[in-house]
Amino acid sequence: MEKIILVRYEEIFLKGQNKSIFESKLIKNIKKKLENLAVTKVTKSQSRIYIESRDADFDAEEAAERLKKVFGIASISMVEKVESDYEIIKEAAFIHVKNLLSTKPYKTFKVEAKRGDKTFFMNSPQICADLGGHILNHFPELKVDVHHPDFIFYVEVRESTYLYSEILPMAKGLPTGTGGTATLLLSGGIDSPAAGWMVAKRGVELEAVYFHSPPYTSERARDKVVKLAQILSDWCMGIKLHIVPFTEIQLAINEKCPQDYLTIIMRRYMMKIAERIAVKSGSLGLVTGEAIGQVASQTMESMLVTNAAVKLPVYRPLVGMDKNEVIEIARKIETFDTSILPYEDCCTIFVAKHPVTRPSLSNTLSYEEVLEEEALIEAALAGTEVVTVV
Repeated sequence: MEKIILVRYEEIFLKGQNKSIFESKLIKNIKKKLENLAVTKVTKSQSRIYIESRDADFDAEEAAERLKKVFGIASISMVEKVESDYEIIKEAAFIHVKNLLSTKPYKTFKVEAKRGDKTFFMNSPQICADLGGHILNHFPELKVDVHHPDFIFYVEVRESTYLYSEILPMAKGLPTGTGGTATLLLSGGIDSPAAGWMVAKRGVELEAVYFHSPPYTSERARDKVVKLAQILSDWCMGIKLHIVPFTEIQLAINEKCPQDYLTIIMRRYMMKIAERIAVKSGSLGLVTGEAIGQVASQTMESMLVTNAAVKLPVYRPLVGMDKNEVIEIARKIETFDTSILPYEDCCTIFVAKHPVTRPSLSNTLSYEEVLEEEALIEAALAGTEVVTVV
């Protein structure tokens, strides 16, 4: 009896004639994620993906953990593959249930069958009824409960027959690499990693930009953001992180611009630099962790002024969320504990005591005229460090 992993997907079904493109990309991502795990082959059949290994040391549990971070997978099951011979199916069912009962004293069950192979002599209801009776005959301590069973015994009759009793939920979404590339403005906070994850879930590849302000921010702050990029990278099949020196720009803005406009002007410079990097890398948009009204720089008026600094679209997947909703995502994707480490990023150093909440675009442009914009941006780009995180 051969043991394999059955992979299911959902949204890919809706892709019509492009479905095969998404399937191929998902298979490629699965193979990459399971490197060094002695996988023999990854194949597709009847809108299912099967991961097989003939290696006795194949770590199926480790494979399942890795697959949790592959976008496009809706669920997986550890399945037993047998020939579509009904006597073989019944014997395999007996062994499976016997092994299951050795782990936990289940009392109720039901059988769910799918007959993908229409040449099989029994239809799905017949398989359910007959296999259910077979299990009851051998395990009298069990009873059938079709509404709230302790376990479900699944049977899928396809080119072969697959037996399993557990369905593990996965990340869902679309396969990484099917939605273009976006550039994430990544800070050390809770919001931006969550925003990047949400966009990545739609199949978008990410690059990231972090603005570092030594000596006002420490190397520990930089390392914190690199760590966040590493966590995101595990979901995104790798990330290229651009670390931009931002000290000179912040000092110039702090010296020459009105205090209440410091935050909004610094934010605009971040967007301008991120756009330059994004265009060069082929990104189709910028991603931020902003939510309406969360802080002074995230009012509708502030976002309008910020958007005016760039031509690329700006995606804000958290825009309508409250902080608790964002924290829930951060905990789910395992960035929260790193984000709350007490190492300040550049945004928190040069903060106005009373930042403007309804900035005027015309005033902002007027205040920026005293800055040597091109020289400041070019110097920052020249000093940018690129770290490939895998």
